[in-house]
Amino acid sequence: MAYVSVPKDLTKVKNKVAFNLTKRQIICFGIAAVIGLPFYFLTRGAIGNSNAATGMVLLMLPAFLFAMYEKDGMPLEKVLMNIITVRFLKPDIRCYETENLYEMKVAPKKTKKPKASAAKKGGQKRVRK
Repeated sequence: MAYVSVPKDLTKVKNKVAFNLTKRQIICFGIAAVIGLPFYFLTRGAIGNSNAATGMVLLMLPAFLFAMYEKDGMPLEKVLMNIITVRFLKPDIRCYETENLYEMKVAPKKTKKPKASAAKKGGQKRVRK
């Protein structure tokens, strides 16, 4: 009799629609195909096959990333929004900052620098008499 292992955490299991892909992946791959394939077929005569294929791949790459990338159960757009929010939209806040009470009590003494003598100018050596 065949045994099938069932994972204990069923929240990580995703419903597969067709070709072992989720709905999200199918939609993103469809968007990539709609963007990339016309670019390839319209530009391969003008810029050549290899350049057109490279351009097609570069145009389709963001859609592939949005389809496949997932970190900690979050898709790429949520990860990017979290990064933008933390880095740019919300400034860093210091929760606790102390005040140095000793800084006011101890003031640095001002020292007078000795003036350069007339005999020693521009790096000349002092001549003894």
